Amino acid sequence: MRTRPPARITALPAEHHARLMEHAQEVHFARGTRLFNEGGLADRFWILKSGVVALDLHVPGRQAAVVESVGSGELVGWSWMVTPHQWHLGGEAVTLVHADQFDAATVRMLMEADPVFGSAVGSWVSQVLAHRLQAARIRLLDLYAPHGSGSTL
Repeated sequence: MRTRPPARITALPAEHHARLMEHAQEVHFARGTRLFNEGGLADRFWILKSGVVALDLHVPGRQAAVVESVGSGELVGWSWMVTPHQWHLGGEAVTLVHADQFDAATVRMLMEADPVFGSAVGSWVSQVLAHRLQAARIRLLDLYAPHGSGSTL
């Protein structure tokens, strides 16, 4: 049985979720809209209300590889928390997307001002980061490992 990924907002304790949501701005993205590009300034992040965002990784000499698709209730973006605050992946709306958007600098200030809140958000985002890293690894093995090489996780 597959468990829900840690990217879901439900992984954040309710009191910290409520505090974070006080700073949300509702946004919408049309299908095909690029939310961010690898290497760009990671100055915001989103929690999806509906729709799907494909996360992709630039592969030199090839089309970008989609490493994961995220949907309702999931976090889009973790690079905002890690210096130098540059996107490690790209993201594109696969469908019409409705999301809550957060200003990264504001959330980082809240995290610094309240260590308990900061620890909870940091733990949640770290879980997301670990999940995304594993998803990227699996996807790249699927795409580029020699057939029959026995590459396993």
